[in-house]
Amino acid sequence: MSVSLKNIAIYTDGSCLGNPGPGGWAALLVYRGREKMLSGNQTETTNNRMELTAVIKALSVLKEPCHIELFTDSKYVMDGTLQWMPNWKKKNWINSKKEPVKNVDLWQQLDKEIEDHQINWHWVKGHSGHPQNERVDDEARRQAEIIQEKMKLEDANG
Repeated sequence: MSVSLKNIAIYTDGSCLGNPGPGGWAALLVYRGREKMLSGNQTETTNNRMELTAVIKALSVLKEPCHIELFTDSKYVMDGTLQWMPNWKKKNWINSKKEPVKNVDLWQQLDKEIEDHQINWHWVKGHSGHPQNERVDDEARRQAEIIQEKMKLEDANG
């Protein structure tokens, strides 16, 4: 008897004010009409690290294998997962230029997080009016602004 998987939609985005600079990430999980927004920030990071973090954090809260429709505006994350990661793993995380894969710590975390799930990846053009993508974009940017302001206050208070 096969157990049917829960169907979950996940929308992710990352933001960085400067690259590198203060960054934020957000993920919106939707299950049976219920929504859960996750978000966070980092002081010194890159846009790509925040995009990866959003997906990792979203997947990490799932307590069982799920069928996921995952929406991202990051070709880096989507192409990395679907096209590049299999070869990186075969070559011990060395890229086609024979250099260590950038953000390997996050790629390895993502690799662990995706293994139990069935994921259909969807690329969404950023800033194109897609409602859920706009929401995670706004939240990721808000998180980056929060940490940027905190850093300015800490600098001012020396």
